[in-house]
Amino acid sequence: MKKIILAGILILFCALAAANLSYAEEMMGKMEGPMMCGSAELDLRLAMRKLWEDHITYTRNYIISALADLEDAGAVAQRLLKNQDDIGNAIKAYYGDAAGDKLAALLKDHIMIATEVVKAAKMGNNEELKIAQAKWSANADDIAAFLSGANPNWTKKDLTDMLYKHLELTTGEVVSRLKKDWTADIAYYDKGHTHMLMFADTLTEGIVKQFPEKFKK
Repeated sequence: MKKIILAGILILFCALAAANLSYAEEMMGKMEGPMMCGSAELDLRLAMRKLWEDHITYTRNYIISALADLEDAGAVAQRLLKNQDDIGNAIKAYYGDAAGDKLAALLKDHIMIATEVVKAAKMGNNEELKIAQAKWSANADDIAAFLSGANPNWTKKDLTDMLYKHLELTTGEVVSRLKKDWTADIAYYDKGHTHMLMFADTLTEGIVKQFPEKFKK
């Protein structure tokens, strides 16, 4: 009787092991793509995501500090500006020093205009807010034009749409905090965070397509 029970347990164990192996193979197949890319591509993807995650995170930190008149607002702003240099430096290996410096300059303008948006919104000055938002959109156009000119895999329309969405979601954070609508504020940040990672991935995919020789496995 014991032998029969042990045999049954062994058969069940083997069946479960086979099922788990089949499931693991299926999951590995589904993971092919972004997560199964070569080491150089994965390194770039992770680095790009970190840079743009810093961008969205320190932007939020600045919004919180500036609207609440916290003492760290200036320090946060400086760290945010450094992030733009970091992003510019990240593309120099592919597009050269001049292009990296140009992107950093455009992104610094993006940040400085953002401070104008926050200030105008905080003061309730709708006229100044409209002016700052118009400058913000024009700067987004410049960034999209510059990047699409550097890489044919980044279309100007796609980049413009993504950058405008970034501005919209960031503005949503500012307005929601001013209204003390914390639920909406958090929702805007979460959407903005996800959107920024998508933007980072778009840049990575464009670079890999343009310079395949740098990412051979």
